[in-house]
Amino acid sequence: MEQLAYFFGSLFLFLFMGVPISMVLVLCAMVLMYTAGAWDVMTIPNSMMDGADNFPLMAIPFFIFAGEIMAAGGLSKRVVQLAQLIIGRIKGGLGYAAIMASIIFAGLMGSSVGEAAALGGLLLPMMKNAGYDEGRAGGIIASGAILGPIIPPSTNFIILGATVSLSVTRLFMIGLFPGLMLGLGLMIVWWFIVRRDGYTEVLTFTRKECIAILKDASPAFMLPVLLLGGIRFGVFTPTEGGAFAAVFAIVVCMCWYRELPFRELLRVSAAAARTTAVVMLIVATASAVGYFITLAQIPNHIASLFSSFIDSPKILLTIIMLFLLLAGMVMDLTPNVLIFAPVFYPLIQQAGIDPYHFGLLFILNLGIGVITPPVGTVLYVVCGIGNIQLPNLVRKMLPFILVEVVILFLLVYFPKLSLVPMRWLM
Repeated sequence: MEQLAYFFGSLFLFLFMGVPISMVLVLCAMVLMYTAGAWDVMTIPNSMMDGADNFPLMAIPFFIFAGEIMAAGGLSKRVVQLAQLIIGRIKGGLGYAAIMASIIFAGLMGSSVGEAAALGGLLLPMMKNAGYDEGRAGGIIASGAILGPIIPPSTNFIILGATVSLSVTRLFMIGLFPGLMLGLGLMIVWWFIVRRDGYTEVLTFTRKECIAILKDASPAFMLPVLLLGGIRFGVFTPTEGGAFAAVFAIVVCMCWYRELPFRELLRVSAAAARTTAVVMLIVATASAVGYFITLAQIPNHIASLFSSFIDSPKILLTIIMLFLLLAGMVMDLTPNVLIFAPVFYPLIQQAGIDPYHFGLLFILNLGIGVITPPVGTVLYVVCGIGNIQLPNLVRKMLPFILVEVVILFLLVYFPKLSLVPMRWLM
């Protein structure tokens, strides 16, 4: 129990001091190593190398690269146009289109921050010009961005699968139906907001425009279909699927749309390399923390704290979800996954909870954290793009956060909502 106190104490102390997260994890590893009496200067770098040297994690740079290409090569605006065509004829059409675009874009990028940046840059000016409240417009884009970590392909599911040895394919499949549930829930909330705020704009297209949009957007729409179909039917692994997505994006953006010149491809490659380096540094340092967490038997200490709830899985899940909601407010999604997945997975196995169901709840819960203050990264992305004041954005997006939390706990108490669709898809 003393090691547990040292771990959480050092973790939150360094976070509140504003230390970068990768350095926080290294410092936590040093604290645990010192208090365990196992001081060895080579243990931490060796653990970092072992954590990063993991084959499933090779999918991450491929999907990051593919997402950067799509954002720079014209796929983003085609996705938005397709979403507007599908659902923009209803009053408040731009808001519905933003949610629909979030669903489609989640199947392309798998990243909440990338999705918020791409859609915010395209849709926020349009929504402001249509008379939308800027906080409400930013709120619908930010809340839709959490579909990125849920709807496959999700880089966070890849990290979770590599961390606790779960099938990434099954994690992808279990995220699909709940992701669509979230999208539907956001549309229901938007239906009420449209009537309350009085938005009346609709988006109409001529027959010629419809045909042109469908033809132009078909490559963007086909990518998630081909990707998930290939992974589901064993044509390629998730890692190979990431490579397929990157090659597909290059071919479409350079040869079909012809909006990505070679010089821009080099810039995009450099941006993807920087993003990958940040993610992999966090993965490596978290692996060092994970080694000492295991050495200090912290999972066993956590299990002893929750032992009275092991016979009541739903109560146990509720307590864990409340803890993760708080953790998501003060730390970003990826480090939360790497730190707390090894801590909680032994506990939920003892309680007989399906590990893939818990994986879905885990990522969805921490995904909500990226749109909650004070550390919600997506909030700051949307505020920066739209020049929106943070308090206004948070206040106007509260209904969207509420419905996402409600869906989270619906999945907690009715696990068949995620498990049955996964079994159908598998």
